[in-house]
Amino acid sequence: MKTIEKKAYAKVNLALDVLRKRPDGYHDVKMIMQNLSLCDELTFSVDENTTEGIISISTNKESVPTDERNLIYKAIKLMYETYGLHNNISVKLIKNIPVEAGMAGGSTDCAAAIKAVNELFDLKLSIKKMQEIGVKLGADVPFCILGKTAVSEGIGEILTEIPGLKECYVLVAKPPISVSTAFVYKNLKADEIKVHPDVDGMAQALKNNDLSEICKRMSNVLETVTACSHPEIIIIENVMKNNGAINSIMSGSGPTVFGIFDSKEQCEKTAKIIRDEKLANEVYVTVPV
Repeated sequence: MKTIEKKAYAKVNLALDVLRKRPDGYHDVKMIMQNLSLCDELTFSVDENTTEGIISISTNKESVPTDERNLIYKAIKLMYETYGLHNNISVKLIKNIPVEAGMAGGSTDCAAAIKAVNELFDLKLSIKKMQEIGVKLGADVPFCILGKTAVSEGIGEILTEIPGLKECYVLVAKPPISVSTAFVYKNLKADEIKVHPDVDGMAQALKNNDLSEICKRMSNVLETVTACSHPEIIIIENVMKNNGAINSIMSGSGPTVFGIFDSKEQCEKTAKIIRDEKLANEVYVTVPV
């Protein structure tokens, strides 16, 4: 039995802009994605004495599918088909990232699976080649394979690495609601967006390590859709900002809200307020990675 362990980190969108709807139905975006210390833990085990190619997944979260609907399963299946692999493989997933939260939880597990198969079978694939495989399974997967802060363009697959957040604390709070990414993009009127995030300005602020200027530019155009249906998103943002967050916005298509703090003590106090007021049932104090 050959085994490898992987950590799959959550992401937040420090800035998220949607430029236009494409003829193929996708949207062109421009955003900055940042990994956090909150992560899923995965263990991949290959039985080298088998040839059936059976993929088995177990997890600590009942709501997470363990069959062909799971992106880990899809990633392994695609890698097996592409490279003619046949050994049975089992995956143990400890799910810590909130599900359906706008934090790329499925995509980051998918990326971990692609990397694990690459290492377990000594395929020697480059990051670029793994990203080409990953984008077939999801627009966020190439970023998760890169594993570093980046400006993301196109549908999310064109990545430019930039310096990430430093020396701050990120409070993550997911209210007990579910949001469909497809619904959010379907109801977004991209051609009517009046105020666009200053993505280039934020990228420069990150290069300058200027936390104040970074936070000033935090913005997510998808909030115009999600927060209209779920006002609790704005309530959580305001609680964070009223209790020491330099700024707070929604991540991805939501419903997760995150705030950036320069004080760990204040970040932890605000986490307690959100828990005590039952605004979110999944609350985490994290740091950038």
